[in-house]
Amino acid sequence: MILVADSGSTKTEWKIINGEIPEDSIFSSGINPYFLTQEEIFHLLKNELGNLYGSSFKKIYFYGSGCNSDIKNNIIKESLTRFFAADEIFIGTDLLGAARSLCQNEPGIACIIGTGSNSCYYDGSVIAANVSPLGYILGDEGGGAVLGRKLVGGVLKKQVSRTVINHFFDTYKLTPAEILENVYMKPFPNRFLGQFAKFLLINIDIPELQYIITSSFDDFIKMNILQYPESKKLPIHFTGSIAYNFQSFLVDLLLKHDLEPGIITQSPMENLISYHLTNK
Repeated sequence: MILVADSGSTKTEWKIINGEIPEDSIFSSGINPYFLTQEEIFHLLKNELGNLYGSSFKKIYFYGSGCNSDIKNNIIKESLTRFFAADEIFIGTDLLGAARSLCQNEPGIACIIGTGSNSCYYDGSVIAANVSPLGYILGDEGGGAVLGRKLVGGVLKKQVSRTVINHFFDTYKLTPAEILENVYMKPFPNRFLGQFAKFLLINIDIPELQYIITSSFDDFIKMNILQYPESKKLPIHFTGSIAYNFQSFLVDLLLKHDLEPGIITQSPMENLISYHLTNK
């Protein structure tokens, strides 16, 4: 029996595979070693996955955002070791999980656009090239936190129409002071900003909101995808809630850049399970 986990900035999806049959997904909060200590992760697991405490697995595959160094990976590994009984634990980046899910054993450009964003050239076996995403302050173009940041900035600076401003405050019942407190004083500002991507989706017929989406996706393509020479000859795959929900805009922009759209999934998990069943 093995356990596969895919953890983004907002949520973690867990899937148990017993033989050839995966069980229903279990969800918990996102687990990122840049934001959580080993002790905090352990208590998160106990609070949100209490029924699995002490469960035995032959192997655990954990793919997560922030799992990009031995130090950070060990934070996750030690937490999982305390919580589960596992013969072996593999820690990989969420990008590797996405690449295995989207490309399986074939070469391609694999991208994540969820709360954050990331991309790579995957040669069919390993990540051969990666443009650093840099996080939602310096990068993460197209990601939900950046979309939310642009929307909120436009609202607070009155760079969008009065109709949009009024609708925003009617929807969220937040004052400008409360918004600033959540961004600058409270933990997980990326999650706070990312929630406003839903406002864009619900009101996507408004041209000025469409521009936030298209300009952000265009930045993602120019600053990330086009940095890979292989992007001109390989399909461009995506996974993540933002890519999935706004995929029509994404596909149009890829075609405008003479790029080949690949598959677009809401979550890596289903195809990631297929990868691990094929590559035992």
